[in-house]
Amino acid sequence: MKEHVAKITAACFYDIRRLRQVRRRIGQEVPQQLVLALIMSKLDYCNSVLAGLPTSTLQPLQRVKNAAARLVFGLSRFDHVTPTLIQLHWSSVSYRIKFKLCCLVHDIHYGRSPSYLAETVQSVVSVESCCTDDDIFL
Repeated sequence: MKEHVAKITAACFYDIRRLRQVRRRIGQEVPQQLVLALIMSKLDYCNSVLAGLPTSTLQPLQRVKNAAARLVFGLSRFDHVTPTLIQLHWSSVSYRIKFKLCCLVHDIHYGRSPSYLAETVQSVVSVESCCTDDDIFL
């Protein structure tokens, strides 16, 4: 899995370097749209297979996201990136993976997913069986 993460990271940093070269010529809003199209799409594509990996394995992907945020706002390499990520409404890589998995399970639960996914996932506990009157605490 580390090799997969390394290839994604290398491809994204290549795009960031190319975008940094033309950033002065393309205005203010265009870099954000290009970053979303070229870099974030690569980070989000099939990232559910990365669920459960240690933080050390996901850290290169987070560095890509931080570099992309710095590119959008024209920040230097040493500027703090957390306020920028908040302003862009970009969550961390690990939270994005969890969010996409939750969306997938939600779609499966409500029948909005392909049949091959719905057939592979089973509900463990139904809502009626997990809550009884004795379980309610006031």
